Amino acid sequence: MDRSKQVYEADASGWQRGLYDDVKATLRAPTVNSIWRIQMHHVPEFLRYAWGQIKPVFQTREFAAFSVAYRDILLSAVEDALPRYDPASVDVSPSAFTELRGQLATFDAVSPRLIVLFKLVYRRLNRRSVGSDAGDASAATAPFPEWLDDGRGRPPTMLSQDDAREVLPESLEASLGDMVPSIYRVLAQWPSYLERAWTDLEPRFQGEAYLAAQTDALELADTFLDRLPYTPRVGPDALTEMGFDDETISAVRDLYETFVDVGTRVVPRLPVFAATVDAAGERDALTFPE
Repeated sequence: MDRSKQVYEADASGWQRGLYDDVKATLRAPTVNSIWRIQMHHVPEFLRYAWGQIKPVFQTREFAAFSVAYRDILLSAVEDALPRYDPASVDVSPSAFTELRGQLATFDAVSPRLIVLFKLVYRRLNRRSVGSDAGDASAATAPFPEWLDDGRGRPPTMLSQDDAREVLPESLEASLGDMVPSIYRVLAQWPSYLERAWTDLEPRFQGEAYLAAQTDALELADTFLDRLPYTPRVGPDALTEMGFDDETISAVRDLYETFVDVGTRVVPRLPVFAATVDAAGERDALTFPE
């Protein structure tokens, strides 16, 4: 799939608009990430079916507890040397800094959700099980707490791929492939923040403590998926039964493989960026596993 071809929110109508609204409400974030927009362009019927299968994964107290523990693992590894910025230190106006904080809060909220999404669909498309260690804890089927992540964040805005590349720090731009991840297109709107934050954070992202924490956070996502109380029917056999052809299944598998490869390196960084402007969410309000 050409990942540059997407159905943006402004262009969605009918059931597509409704699905986007449901994604935002379920994931508690005012944004529809590119993984959804790409599928809506290329395989809309697959996305409509798959969303119905995977939506309940994000609606439980156990997922809420996972999201809190995931964030805490990542931030605990860097907090002793984590830079903290105010508007003056990154040369942005107070109003611009408020917008920056709001958009980073959104990315902090979606980080655990994207990791679970990428891993879940990729595992099932490759015939790997989920729910193999499902227990009888009430949190696995209890509802997501209404207060957690409620009303957090602002709708992200971002530069184009080409415009973002022009202002990315050199070492960051050199580390990217053919697409600039959304977080960097967003942060490129405030190049003085991005330059300062990347200079300060790049050594930490490459350090042993953070890399170990990243591994632990990703393994925690696998633990969460192992504990699912049901198996979403998005594996090849179930998709074939639903009438999806081999070409569609293969294309979706390749897409999720790309997002797993890139996303598992970039997405765990989102809470760290958010923490630099005091926009990270809860870290100890719930316990996983209960």
